[in-house]
Amino acid sequence: MVHEISNFILSADIRETGGELISIKDKSGREYIWQGHPDHWGGHAPVLFPICGSLRNDQAGLRNGKTVKLLRHGFARKMPFTCDFAVEEKAQFTLVSNEKTLESYPFPFSLVIRYELSGASVETRYIVTNTGKEDMPFFIGGHPGFCCPIDESAKFEDYLIEFEHEETCTIPTPVTETGLIDLGRRKNFLKKQKVLNLTNELFDQDAVILDHLHSRRVKLIHKDKTHGIELEFCDFPYLILWSTSGGAFVAMEPWCGLSTCNDEGELFEDKRNVMLLKPGESRTYRYTITLLFEF
Repeated sequence: MVHEISNFILSADIRETGGELISIKDKSGREYIWQGHPDHWGGHAPVLFPICGSLRNDQAGLRNGKTVKLLRHGFARKMPFTCDFAVEEKAQFTLVSNEKTLESYPFPFSLVIRYELSGASVETRYIVTNTGKEDMPFFIGGHPGFCCPIDESAKFEDYLIEFEHEETCTIPTPVTETGLIDLGRRKNFLKKQKVLNLTNELFDQDAVILDHLHSRRVKLIHKDKTHGIELEFCDFPYLILWSTSGGAFVAMEPWCGLSTCNDEGELFEDKRNVMLLKPGESRTYRYTITLLFEF
């Protein structure tokens, strides 16, 4: 089932499967969220929980002797959420652990996804609660995909990524065969620049993993600055840029963690930047999408 929220500038649709944002339209009817296509990618803006990316051989050990067994990006994005409410400019969806989730991730939890419109912005808020009796390690991230071109009369190469700050950074190498990351092979990527022009070749080696980025606001904009979107992601240390060959969309993904890296061992709790919640503790993560017009 799909639920709509709206205000005087935009409307947003969220479906109960995955609690996923599947549409943002302005009042002219222009769509900003990628609508999915089998030739490219069928998603829209799924939540990644309780992992971001992949585990080595899809599993990892735990200090208590149990095992986490999770496919890429975890299970939440494919599970039915309960709609708590969807009224005017706000909606909330909840997933709680069950017998099926405990088989692959042996920790009781509650995951709430809350959406709220404010002017030309859509805020997505993830609230993770440990409902069990032992410390809970986890990761969470967003995977919003945006139409590119946003304007159907434009081309993929007419758009660019603009960073909040001037950036100089290297990026690690994704291992496409395994979904893991080789931190030992880094290449120069940005050098004193705020702008990254989009090209089809940019994603030849899969995703661009920005693990040393200073900016916490990025824009996907048309080169003539007539329209675009801004993503603000202060609660997330990593940003992943991804598309498929031939363009058509760009995913700008705020993550709390990364796929298993070549320098990591087999314990889930030892993964880079793992989040830990004590019994009864909650933590909130937020990112905001803002539509830009004639800026």
